[in-house]
Amino acid sequence: MSLIGDGLEKAVQKAFTRPAPKNAGPQMRYLVKQLGGTKAVAQMLRVSQRTVERYVKDRIKKPRPDLAARLEREVKKRWQPQIRAKAKAKAASTGGIVIHTRARMGYIAPIGSTDEDRIRHLTVALPPVYAARLFEAQEAGARDAQLQEIAAEALKEVYFQDGGRRAGSLDEVRFTDIEHLEFDL
Repeated sequence: MSLIGDGLEKAVQKAFTRPAPKNAGPQMRYLVKQLGGTKAVAQMLRVSQRTVERYVKDRIKKPRPDLAARLEREVKKRWQPQIRAKAKAKAASTGGIVIHTRARMGYIAPIGSTDEDRIRHLTVALPPVYAARLFEAQEAGARDAQLQEIAAEALKEVYFQDGGRRAGSLDEVRFTDIEHLEFDL
């Protein structure tokens, strides 16, 4: 996935009310139930149908590292869909989203201003409009660059322009070299 997409996914996962299954057997059984059969799970995980059946019956208990990572990712992607939807809807309608980042930021402004990029460590509450745009773009399959543009636009409005109270002539914000990025709902 992407840095911003993964950050959004982790923020939504914090809303889970129960932990996702940790071991391979329960994870496989969950996926088989969700996808309606071992064949679909086998195709998704790129293993044989017989291998999936062995995990379901607990004949194999410890998957190889690459399969374990794919298995965990697919389970978390499907875990508690209603809780996930409620968390996204709340962030997009009333709650907004908080971004914690350490990245290089600068802006394009009129001649004479100090617009050089520099590393900034920010924690900024973004309004629900931007949370909605980020989640919609993520669900539409947006690449990291598109999500980064939305985040930069949000930081421009909230952090640099303070909701229209300053820096009105600011044209564009550059949001690059992201060292750390985390979201909270």
